Amino acid sequence: MSSQGRASQRGGGGGGLSRMVREQKARMYIIRRCVVMLLCWHD
Repeated sequence: MSSQGRASQRGGGGGGLSRMVREQKARMYIIRRCVVMLLCWHD
């Protein structure tokens, strides 16, 4: 995982960082949707 981060940093500083943040936000959004769906299904 660290090697992947190093590769993105080499790609171009700020751009890689913003892309990483965007990917993390998308991942959190997906996880949140899954949790909500599971909670709704339990009811």
